[in-house]
Amino acid sequence: MGASLEKEMQLLRVRNIASRLLVAVTCACVLYSVACAEDPPLGPQELYEKSEVMIPMRDGTKLYTEVYKPKHQNSATPIILLRTPYGVADAQGGFTRYFRSTFRELHKDRYVFAIQDARGRHKSEGEFEWNRPVRHRTDPDAIDASTDAFDTIEWLTTNVENNGRVGMLGVSYPGWYVTMALIDPHPALKAASPQASPSDYFVGDDFYHFGAFRLSPSAELPYLFDFDPRKNSRFPYDQIDTYEFFLDLGPLANMNRDYLHDRSPTWNHFVRHDTYDEYWQRGGTLQHLTSLEVPTLNVVGWWDAENLGGALDIYDQLESTDGHANSWLVVGPWSHGQWARGPGESLGQYHFGSDQTAFYQQEIEAPFFKSLLWQNEDIERPEATLFQTGSNKWKTYQSWPPDAANAERWYLSSLGGLATDSPAAGAGYREFVSDPENPVPYSKRPIMGFWQGLAGSQDPRFGRAGKLWKVEDQRFVQGRPDVLSFVSEPLEEGVEIAGHIEACLSASTSGTDCDWVVKLIDVYPENYPSHPELGGYQLMIADDVIRAKFRDSLSTPTPLTPNVPEQITIDLRTRNHLFRKGHRIMVQVQSSWFPLIDRNPQKFMRIPTATESDFQAANQRVYCERDRTSFISLPVVRK
Repeated sequence: MGASLEKEMQLLRVRNIASRLLVAVTCACVLYSVACAEDPPLGPQELYEKSEVMIPMRDGTKLYTEVYKPKHQNSATPIILLRTPYGVADAQGGFTRYFRSTFRELHKDRYVFAIQDARGRHKSEGEFEWNRPVRHRTDPDAIDASTDAFDTIEWLTTNVENNGRVGMLGVSYPGWYVTMALIDPHPALKAASPQASPSDYFVGDDFYHFGAFRLSPSAELPYLFDFDPRKNSRFPYDQIDTYEFFLDLGPLANMNRDYLHDRSPTWNHFVRHDTYDEYWQRGGTLQHLTSLEVPTLNVVGWWDAENLGGALDIYDQLESTDGHANSWLVVGPWSHGQWARGPGESLGQYHFGSDQTAFYQQEIEAPFFKSLLWQNEDIERPEATLFQTGSNKWKTYQSWPPDAANAERWYLSSLGGLATDSPAAGAGYREFVSDPENPVPYSKRPIMGFWQGLAGSQDPRFGRAGKLWKVEDQRFVQGRPDVLSFVSEPLEEGVEIAGHIEACLSASTSGTDCDWVVKLIDVYPENYPSHPELGGYQLMIADDVIRAKFRDSLSTPTPLTPNVPEQITIDLRTRNHLFRKGHRIMVQVQSSWFPLIDRNPQKFMRIPTATESDFQAANQRVYCERDRTSFISLPVVRK
């Protein structure tokens, strides 16, 4: 009986333990199920209520604006304003698309958002003027983008419940509207972030680079802005490959004859003002940025094919006038506006390692606005926060460019090498023939429209050309006889560059004008285990062009003397890159870049008036000897 009772007690204890375990497991499962079934974070439609208003400007023109107020908000709320020429309203009447891009993270902080159609665009009244100059400083009755921003903020702070603090941001043309708001800012503007903002369209933005006309984007712009103010129209390409299309088009004069028919004031301005004359100078932004009172976060991407130069120039100008430490710079590994669209783990074949757009929006942009608009206090932040390509690391600097960087010359060799040793006397030159009938393409063919890919195509090969061409493998042109490549030996240690890059060519042409294009390239080792498909990849790090007749002055072009060498300087802007050990550094030189840049007849003349008979082949020489050196100056940080 005793043994039997003991067994019965043991069985009872086991059953009790099992019962308790079953209850515990059941509770855990229930809790897990509840957690898993928890509602996802609320989206904009659940958090905001939308209204539509027409805000009057000082001249009586009314601008269409959508205002999104947080639901059930008990405290006074800051306002974030975005102004755009590209259209605010959703086609189905829903919430604006900016909640899926620019406001993707910011909306979680429950601002009042105001998004406005620019004057003369989409649902706003008035007349749109591309690159409208600043006029109110000389004519107090004039209107411009600066006065429209001021009047909009005045109306919003008067008519919408708020805490008296307004922020502005925008990418590309909307970024330019932010820059213009900084010229004479409204007192309530407490935080601004111009992102990929142009600054001077003749010097280094969308439509000219140091006098060289950017054909493909310039041809597409009139259809975007000039023909129908209610739509973002597409250029009517009748060929898939824009390289072939623009070759068949012929001289620039044929654009009006065949397509625009003198209906586009913007195109006519482009071709009538082919020097840096009063038209471009009046439309420039930098000369009006004479002081900085508003904390400003300047943002752009290293592979921005449109406004890298403009954004960097705006930062430099603001730094020169900033007496209150109110200016900061952020540059990431992105194409134009990629940080706003997201996600951003890669660009073409180049991999960042993780989503850098989320990092930017959550760790940099959102805290910037939150501290200044909600908390009314600035936070400690580095002067420059820059993604270092090559190492795939964010780095911070207390000044940009950093003091630790020193200019180091890497000389081009007549044998095709690139090294820090200066060439020997009489070492010679390299030459090629530049033929306008067979220009060097800027991207792999077929080349889609710069801003518009093939409509309806889901194939990434037929997306817009302006997005990925800067990270394409440059081997697609290396074998051409009209492209010179100069490449170093494999690096025995990494070479870190941080700052301003310049290429200086001792060069001649058999014509009286020409273009010089220089590209700085990181050549990957053939054996690249982490991404075998990148073995030997030629990744473009920096690039730009100069039209040689503007070598001494953008306002007063002068002809070249045939076959006489001259020193030509190409500004490659600033970069932050690590050429890793085992990689090689390459410089490519060419004299065409089509149809990004229009064809140069290679004779001194007004190119918009050229006829087919004006275009001629030219013999180009790049000298690589002690008395006539060609080199690239790199801002090297030596450990």
